[in-house]
Amino acid sequence: MMSESTSAATVERIEPLAGLNPAQREAVLHFEGPMLVLAGAGSGKTRVLTTRIARLIEHHGVDPSRILSVTFTNKAAGEMRDRIARLLGEEPKGMWSGTFHAIGARILRSSAHHVGRTSSFTIYDEDDSLGVVKRIMEREGVPQKQYSPKVIASLISDAKNALVPPAEYESLAMDPVSRTAAKIYKQLEPTLRAANAVSFDDLLVLPVEIFRKDETTLARYRDRFQFILVDEYQDTNRAQFQFIKLLGSAHGNVVVVGDDDQSIYGWRGADIRNILDFEKEFTAAKLVRLEDNYRSTPDILHVANAAITQNIGRKGKTLRATREAGEPVTLLAALDERDEADFILEEIKARRNREDRGLNEFAVLYRTNAQSRALEDALRREAIPYRLVGSVRFYDRREIRDLMAYLKLIANPSDEEAFRRAIAVPKRGIGDTSVDTLSKRAREARVPLSEVAAREDLQESLRPAARKALADFTRMIAGLRERAKDTSVDVLIQELIGEIRYVEYLQAEGPESARDRIENLSALVNGAAETVIDDGGEVGLTPLDHFLQRAMLVAGADALDPSADAVTLMTLHNAKGLEYPVVFLTGLEDGLFPLSQSFDDPPKLEEERRLFYVGITRAEEKLYLSHTEMRRRNGELLPSIQSRFLREIAASNLDQRKTLRVSAMGRGAAGRDIGFKGGYQSRRTHDVPSWRKVDPIAEAERSQDEPRYVKGERVKHKLFGDGSIAELSGVGREVKAIIDFDDETVGRKTIKLAYTTLERGQE
Repeated sequence: MMSESTSAATVERIEPLAGLNPAQREAVLHFEGPMLVLAGAGSGKTRVLTTRIARLIEHHGVDPSRILSVTFTNKAAGEMRDRIARLLGEEPKGMWSGTFHAIGARILRSSAHHVGRTSSFTIYDEDDSLGVVKRIMEREGVPQKQYSPKVIASLISDAKNALVPPAEYESLAMDPVSRTAAKIYKQLEPTLRAANAVSFDDLLVLPVEIFRKDETTLARYRDRFQFILVDEYQDTNRAQFQFIKLLGSAHGNVVVVGDDDQSIYGWRGADIRNILDFEKEFTAAKLVRLEDNYRSTPDILHVANAAITQNIGRKGKTLRATREAGEPVTLLAALDERDEADFILEEIKARRNREDRGLNEFAVLYRTNAQSRALEDALRREAIPYRLVGSVRFYDRREIRDLMAYLKLIANPSDEEAFRRAIAVPKRGIGDTSVDTLSKRAREARVPLSEVAAREDLQESLRPAARKALADFTRMIAGLRERAKDTSVDVLIQELIGEIRYVEYLQAEGPESARDRIENLSALVNGAAETVIDDGGEVGLTPLDHFLQRAMLVAGADALDPSADAVTLMTLHNAKGLEYPVVFLTGLEDGLFPLSQSFDDPPKLEEERRLFYVGITRAEEKLYLSHTEMRRRNGELLPSIQSRFLREIAASNLDQRKTLRVSAMGRGAAGRDIGFKGGYQSRRTHDVPSWRKVDPIAEAERSQDEPRYVKGERVKHKLFGDGSIAELSGVGREVKAIIDFDDETVGRKTIKLAYTTLERGQE
């Protein structure tokens, strides 16, 4: 959708080729045939893509509807459309531009019957899919204490993205966990089909399945999309590669843009071979390298080039600065994580005052989420605003998920996961046991759970009060479904909130908790009011369907407000695609960055180094690299060793500094203990009692996206018994968990985790 500033009436047309450098012009002027554009960080790849599309339309007369532009975030897709509109002087009507998942969803809406769905199917997010996996495990008698549902769901997700079907996965499964996953995987597709639902992975997998088995559908989309452009190609997985190959191999007009040096998502299925082997798959492909960097100073790029040249698995390019020389890159040695955080705080304050910078010009990057605690403590102490990117997504908040469950059920009566959540909030006297009984009847009768809930002949085992509650619930949903036909989504949400007395339900939990949640409800209504159906329309996509699809596909980066005056804290993975004038890259110690699990695994170590390169190239004007002499691990303050990535960079490229605390100790990695290009001296760790010995890097090796506890996890409290974590908030010692305990006399409680001990895995 185009913003008001780029509407056809107000667009000031821009000369497309003006100001392009030779490599950019070569990529833009290329017309037919495949092309790989190796675009270094900050080299203007978005400009190349948008200018190329504008030239196809204006110079070569290509109808915009014959162009498919694939990006990796909805925000990037919107920005591209806006830029193209400015270049053309009008909006490129009919052009498809979006993420792989959004485009996959659009194709599925019009071809849902090929995969056993209707056009009103529901998109399940990670939590929804995990719920389905858990229920299948229960039906199949798989003990969740022995086999983690999250692990099973992750294995199935990996198989789907690699396009390995259930039967093939079953034949390859050799260990007990894989064989268990194969058993669940086999039941997953029929279960999703019965619910008229698809998982997030299915948005990639099912379009490929449709193309492979229905030549007519494939031919229709091949004919429509005569020119295909793919951004961030280095991050594609097997399913995405096949999607592009199936659509583009006939005409070959496929242009992919990416940077093999920024491929950092191997842990979630991205395959760097897709970009490295592009010229093998499309043998006539032209290769263009974009190496002029418009973002960073020469000092920063010297460090970036020195770091990435250590990798072997790359096509090779060298970033060249177009900016004038600036400040040298600072390498800081701090005593511990608190000392590191204090230094960062003081530097931000000093630069803010000296250079009149906004807080939004500063970003602090780290390898794991656990590292944010000390940084947040320091910023809070001085009342400096910050935003934590990658924390709870808006649509993952409990109150939003509650209302979204109702909306999903209104849109899709077959959605069992939505039915289960909606009927449980607020409580109606219908427990899990009753719903499980109804679900069993639904499977036996081969009808949706919501239909069983509306048929008294299938409810004979329920007590009268439960039957009445079911009747009231189904009548209410039916009424809302009828109103949804001619009511805007924002009004529908307001009616829903009033109908179920949801504000009163939240207020009963306490005024402090309710205030923020009620504000989130208003934000949901506002978001629904602002939703406009994209140009072109989609088969079967009602306003409610459209709103739900947009909500499921929005990414964390899409909601990032660049104008917010706050310091940005985030993991390096979340920093991909962003840039800031001043960047602090922290925790550069072996075992933390790179993670120790990569030490004996060359491909993993190279991906860690690419992540380091991504962090460096986020900085525009000033870059700080920091490491500590000691870092706390599971309660023990243990010695640290400077990252091998730093030892690969010549000392002449770095301005080495120590904090006052390090200098006072007479130590420092920038001094006599550790040098560059020459390895490091070993240090003897202090003795730790055997009962307290832990892996010193265990905390660091947690997934960068996984907190200590997760929503939905089963836990056991010594006093209150078993329960499920409904929500988590806070960091460090301030982490609080809202837990729904199985004992109805206990109910829901908010517990500060620092003051209690929970047993894990009580599934």
